[in-house]
This record gives sequence, C-alpha cells and structure tokens, in this order.
Amino acid sequence: MTDPNCEVAHGAPADRATGRVLVAVFASPVAEVLLRWGPELGFRTVLLDPDPLRGAELGGLAGVDGELGDADVVVTDHHRPELGEVLRDALARPVRWIGVLGNPRHEGPHVAALAALGVPPEEAARVHRPIGLDIGSRTPAEIALSTLAGLLADRNGRSGGFAHRPR
Repeated sequence: MTDPNCEVAHGAPADRATGRVLVAVFASPVAEVLLRWGPELGFRTVLLDPDPLRGAELGGLAGVDGELGDADVVVTDHHRPELGEVLRDALARPVRWIGVLGNPRHEGPHVAALAALGVPPEEAARVHRPIGLDIGSRTPAEIALSTLAGLLADRNGRSGGFAHRPR
C-alpha cells in the first residue's frame, strides 16, 4: 500500500479542494499574503474590507453567506475603527472560526469594542486571539505563515505544536 502523502511529496498532484473559505478582514500586508498563499493550501480566499478606499468592498459577509459554515475569518488589523462592528457581524453568522491578529501580552481591543456594542462576553469569547502557531513571527509573510499553519493544523485535527523530543 502506498502512502498518498509520500506520493504528493514526490510530485503526484494533491487534492486541494477542501470546501473551506478563508476570509481575510481588512486590506493589509498580512491579508495580501493570506490571499496569495491560501489557495495553494486548499482555501477559497475572500477579502472583506468595509472601506472601499482600502480594498475590496464585499458588502459585508453577505458575499459568502452560503459558505460560512466552513469559513475561517482572520482579522488582520486590530486598530481599525470598524473592528467591533465587523466582529459583531461575523459572530452573528454561522462561521466556523474567528480570530484576530495581535500581541498576546495585551488585551485585544476587540474585547472592549464588542462590549461597547452589547455583545455578550460568552459570544466575544468565541474570538481567538492570538492566532497561528507561536513561531516568533515578525514580518507579514511570517505572520501569514503562522496563521495558515494554525488553520491547517485545525483543519487536519492536529494541535499544531511539536511534541517534546530529546535533543
């Protein structure tokens, strides 16, 4: 019996269709990389930015409503004034996963933004922060790589961490 993962590593075509949608929220350098690399990893990618001057304006999440059960929503800029409204709208839809980029040493501004909009704390707790694997990301490409690796681990039912091994 042949290992299909081994065959792919040696050049056999991989089945990339996963049915998953990656919604990158807010046009940003990280979103640009997520949108570029996501399809290579089996995601249909969508950019959502409520400010048409900053990027693609999709009229909110309505553009992907039929696919939201398999949507991973990644908010790529936690400084935008629309943060609370975008997250409130995402939480009101049947998305699979919602995360906000940010430094884990500080409380995310999304917490206060959602509270100010009357979103109950148990709903706000559905928003993941930080997101991605802890690889010490600094650049937009590293942040996107970390985020995509975390989403892949989740998609594949894995923790995304390395088991402790002796050196």
